[in-house]
Amino acid sequence: MTLGVVYLRASFQPSGRVAADAYTEGSVKRLVHSCLLIVMLVCLCGCVVFGKDKRHQPFEASDLEGLVVGQTSAVDVTAVFGAPSEVVELTNGNAYIYRRSVAKATALWLILVSFGNFDVQQDQIVFFFDQNDVLSHYGVSLNADKAAYGFPF
Repeated sequence: MTLGVVYLRASFQPSGRVAADAYTEGSVKRLVHSCLLIVMLVCLCGCVVFGKDKRHQPFEASDLEGLVVGQTSAVDVTAVFGAPSEVVELTNGNAYIYRRSVAKATALWLILVSFGNFDVQQDQIVFFFDQNDVLSHYGVSLNADKAAYGFPF
């Protein structure tokens, strides 16, 4: 035979009588578990965000095939790639710097804590021109397609 704990609650009625309610240990546990579940749901509610920021169009590798060192002029390069992001004046010519970037972000906002992950990758091409504005050499770094979403923790 199992004996359980019984909780009594007494309340006074308007008629002056005393009413008593009995609660078992199991019903109290259910009440406590229900309250804990509600508190956890309130604390864990939040928002998940995925974002992407793309600045300009990525460079096409095929655009570089038409460039010939020693023959291509600065005007030809700007005709293919547009205005440079930056122009650097050098002692023996100029450098045109082109940048494109892709940023991807993942975030998880909870009431008490937030997590985030932000990844930025960029494509960059630097063209070096001599004093006559003829292409002397160039460097390429194409990484914008490697930007990735990730877990925010």
